[in-house]
Amino acid sequence: MSTPEILGLGAIAGLTIFLGLPIGRLRSPAPRTQAFLNAVAIGILVFLVFDVLEHANETVETALTHASDGDGSWWRFAMLAAIFAAGVGIGLLSLVYYDRWLARRRRARFGPGAMAVEELHRPAPRKIHEPAYQLATFIALGIGLHNFSEGLAIGQSAARGEISLALVLIIGFGLHNATEGFGIVGPLAAEGERASWGFLTVMGLIGGGPTFLGTLVGQSFVNDELFLAFLALAAGSIIYVVVQLVQVAHRLGHKEWLMWGLFLGLVLGFATDYVLVAAGA
Repeated sequence: MSTPEILGLGAIAGLTIFLGLPIGRLRSPAPRTQAFLNAVAIGILVFLVFDVLEHANETVETALTHASDGDGSWWRFAMLAAIFAAGVGIGLLSLVYYDRWLARRRRARFGPGAMAVEELHRPAPRKIHEPAYQLATFIALGIGLHNFSEGLAIGQSAARGEISLALVLIIGFGLHNATEGFGIVGPLAAEGERASWGFLTVMGLIGGGPTFLGTLVGQSFVNDELFLAFLALAAGSIIYVVVQLVQVAHRLGHKEWLMWGLFLGLVLGFATDYVLVAAGA
């Protein structure tokens, strides 16, 4: 299989994320539906945290095993462990400080209390700056980092000549990414926001496009440190988002719908992962 064909299939694997995004076009869903869709998003993202941390830690544990057996360097283990810790920390805390910076900017611009005179002559803030849209963007960024690492796996398999494995990964990741669109639009559905097609398109490109970029990079060279760094960054950012969505779930109530949605999200995540396991990938 030629390089353009591998890259094309890698792009398709990432763009299946668009299959779940139209949920963001629902018109004012009922409160129970909002709670359920938000919970499905939580379930999918909880699975992603588990999946990403497992794969990232596997790289570090392998280096530790080699070092313990005398086949590897303790310095390499220490370096990978540091990359893992730093990546999770940066992915998690950078979103915390970015969110705080946005809050300070809004307070500095409008000020607390009554409306400022200049606000009467200023157009209303665009919805894209509202919390639900910002949270959806954070989710797309976290998923994009995760999907970049998936693209690296596809590209590196092809670079090693393991075309059958690359094809299996493309199919599996394509099915897996199809569920991630629900994760992105979950906060919008929870707030009853009806996103524009333009916004959903941008979110799909942020979340799914990196699969193609990762495939392109992975075919060029194999680098465990880069692979680990993107997995760790994805884990940290997704953990941040899960905490935010749990707060939304608490506000929405409907505990039974929350648990059913959480259960469904986890089932969807593991079911798509089992496709890869069954194929031996």
